[in-house]
Amino acid sequence: MIYKTYNTNTMKYINFRDYHNEQMRDPEFKKAFDSLEVEFQIIHDILRKRIEQDMSQKELAEKIGSDQATISRLEAGNFNPSIKFLKRVAEAVGGKLKVTII
Repeated sequence: MIYKTYNTNTMKYINFRDYHNEQMRDPEFKKAFDSLEVEFQIIHDILRKRIEQDMSQKELAEKIGSDQATISRLEAGNFNPSIKFLKRVAEAVGGKLKVTII
């Protein structure tokens, strides 16, 4: 998926993937980005499954006995969920939680 964002410095749209690739050349950015890989993957998987199920954040929250604000914080990366919570979310979107330590 390609996103476009507005660059206020040059006043033109830029391709997010190109911007991301450029930023990844910076060792400090890459280190910070890589340290969040697990969190990003979980968020991506939850969003993908929720959208595949044509489910709103509110509907997902209701299904797991939570509130929409909690799902919003989860998807924004501003919430540190427990394994138990992630399991409920995974099941609510028709998935299964799998945790692997390698």
